[in-house]
Amino acid sequence: MHLPGVSFFRPNGMQSLKGYTRERLIQDVGAGITVGVVALPLAMAFAIASGLKPEAGLVTAIIAGFLISALGGSRVQIGGPAGAFIVIVYGILERYGLANLLIATAMSGVMLFAMGLMRLGSLIRFIPVAVVIGFTNGIAVLIMVSQVKDFLGLSVTAMPADFFGILRTLVANLGTLNLQAFLLACACLGLLVVWQFVLPKLSQRHAHAKKIGVVPGSILVLVLASLASQWLNLNVETIASRFGNIPNTLPAFEWPTFSWETAKFLLMPATTLALLGAIESLLCARIADQMMADTPYGDRHDANQELMAQGIANIVTPFFGGMPATGTIARTVTNVKNGGNSPIAGMVHALTLLAVMLIAAPLAGHVPLAALSAILMFVAWNMGEWRQFVHLRQYRMPYRATLLAVFLLTVVVDLTAAVEVGLIAACLTFIYRISNLTRAEPVSTLEQPALVGLGDAVHAHRFHGALFFGAVKLVEAIEEKLPTHALVLDLNNLIYIDSSGVDALLSLARTCHKKQLRLVLCGLTHQPLDIAQRSGLLSEASHAESAADLAQGIAWAKALAPLRA
Repeated sequence: MHLPGVSFFRPNGMQSLKGYTRERLIQDVGAGITVGVVALPLAMAFAIASGLKPEAGLVTAIIAGFLISALGGSRVQIGGPAGAFIVIVYGILERYGLANLLIATAMSGVMLFAMGLMRLGSLIRFIPVAVVIGFTNGIAVLIMVSQVKDFLGLSVTAMPADFFGILRTLVANLGTLNLQAFLLACACLGLLVVWQFVLPKLSQRHAHAKKIGVVPGSILVLVLASLASQWLNLNVETIASRFGNIPNTLPAFEWPTFSWETAKFLLMPATTLALLGAIESLLCARIADQMMADTPYGDRHDANQELMAQGIANIVTPFFGGMPATGTIARTVTNVKNGGNSPIAGMVHALTLLAVMLIAAPLAGHVPLAALSAILMFVAWNMGEWRQFVHLRQYRMPYRATLLAVFLLTVVVDLTAAVEVGLIAACLTFIYRISNLTRAEPVSTLEQPALVGLGDAVHAHRFHGALFFGAVKLVEAIEEKLPTHALVLDLNNLIYIDSSGVDALLSLARTCHKKQLRLVLCGLTHQPLDIAQRSGLLSEASHAESAADLAQGIAWAKALAPLRA
């Protein structure tokens, strides 16, 4: 049974495995293990930066990562905790507490599933680029600012969630700078920069450099930083010293305390998590499609199925102590570059993390927090599209104003206000642009010789563009200067008419009837013709005529007698 407007639940996994071979399985397993190794430090770092214990990030990467790959609409997307959630999760945690964060995450999962079920996946693509870049860069700045404490090794008991509060706290505690932690963080950051930007150039000349580059930079940083802190007996804070040892078992299912009174307060935070998760995952899926386009396995993702999978993952994960999850660009790109070609790679990535957690969890306690802060600093820098600020001069003022407003509001206020203002600004800009593109021009006697000698008896106007609420002023301007015998409107070049546009034409038709002159509409086709018929413009307004084209309309206007009182 087909329900109109509802998307069926069809995971991409079964379709991706058609013609699956042993060679593809080997590629998927290799890619999955590599992505799992890359995801290990990021999962812990994102959780710690969000104010949670590191195991929350690992649990999310394992459970949500497996579900998103198994049930999603993209064959190669990798799901898990993301840097974009850090600021929001930290704010929810500080304001509402851990139990309410879990409820908000589950609520966002329900919203995501409903969005996919109602086929709203394609609507996410309509969010303007300026809004996406603005809040992405804003989140990147907030992530970097939030990591300054551990990067400098400052002794701060609790960090506020707002930007200015963070700055005040950092300045007030600069005297507690830990030089050893700072130098270790600088060394880790320097190694990451060399690993990403210098090593690829060296690998083109030296085969040994290419072999070394196979090891993920973040894993190398964690291992070397942990060894250095142990061998040199550095006085730096580690995961174990702050959070205790990471458990080597998955947490049991636990039902958080829930009440409708609490749910009302969490509606806005949950909506923010859902929207951000939808945007992030679908942007990631589009990037994956582009990367897979030249491969034998390339196909387009199913946006609605991806949202439903994200929804299920975010509904399930909180009950095991996890945090919000979405598609992650860095891990997805790593998956594709290492040969991942089906959801099997994503599931192997989750199982790899599970194996590491069960076997080597105690070793993670030796990781210095300064090293994790360096990794997050580097991730935040790569996350931002900083060149867009340099190229702002190439764009018009509305684009610049929207991007900068969203960026500043994301940093100074919060993401919800930033996206709301950005969307409103983008909508107003769009309305202004389209209203300027819509025009009504008088038809000259050179174009239509039949108008010669008619003077003010017959006027003809041609419309271009879209006649909507932002352009009804054009109809009103014609209504102010009516002819004495007949008015001809050529609507052949109108691509769209909304209810406000039809209402303006109906008002014009009534005015023409009162002044006893004919109104002739020409060239109505497609959507304008459909809405004119449904609104009664052609049937109820019996004093309005409809001609096939402008020439016929002018001929009718000359032949028809004026209306009589």
